[in-house]
Amino acid sequence: MQVDVLFFGILKDLVGRSHDRFEAPEGARVETVFEHYASQFPRLRQMASSIALARNHEFATLDERLADGDEIALMPPVSGGSGWLASAEEAGFYAVTREPLDAVRLARRLQAGEDGAVITFEGVVRNHSAGRTTLYLDYECYPALAVKAMQRIGAELLERFPVRAIGMIHRVGRLEIGEASIAIVVCSAHRRPAYDASLEAINRVKKLVPVWKKEYFEDGEVWVEGEWDDSVPTPAPAAT
Repeated sequence: MQVDVLFFGILKDLVGRSHDRFEAPEGARVETVFEHYASQFPRLRQMASSIALARNHEFATLDERLADGDEIALMPPVSGGSGWLASAEEAGFYAVTREPLDAVRLARRLQAGEDGAVITFEGVVRNHSAGRTTLYLDYECYPALAVKAMQRIGAELLERFPVRAIGMIHRVGRLEIGEASIAIVVCSAHRRPAYDASLEAINRVKKLVPVWKKEYFEDGEVWVEGEWDDSVPTPAPAAT
């Protein structure tokens, strides 16, 4: 059976491609895919404890059985207009786009008469990192899983906090200094839960939504390292 395999972020650089087709034997599991590429690229095995895998747009464990036509994604830790993919719900809006973000438009889309607080957060590209001058950033993501992850975060926050609506839009592609990479809007009757939910939203996005960024400087570029949330399954580290 044939399986489509996707590589993101630094893993794409390590294997030299973003997509591959893998001929899997009958009874193969997600672990079979990982072991196939780890045997060819030892660096993958060294990074095993920080690599997350997804099967058909959902985080996956190594023991899940494969089926013909499955899509398997290997993903490094997340870094902290016309949409690429979007999901609109009664109490939420989640999207990935290549277009400049419009947080005001998102707020107007979500705001209702019963709201006494509308909190808008934007994460923007700054001009420096670790003492080096940043020229621009380039973001990429696994769009289908990214939107699902934002939906899940939003649903959990709506249950946890007394807020009425949540929206999240993440931008991908090349971003210049001062441009927003993410916009989060929270609507609530009162300001305190809106502030609390907004802070929790960005903290969880940075560890659960599969978005990666490469930072470009005058003297080179680097993928920004991050870490997965503890709830995301990863392969066991190599034995020492």
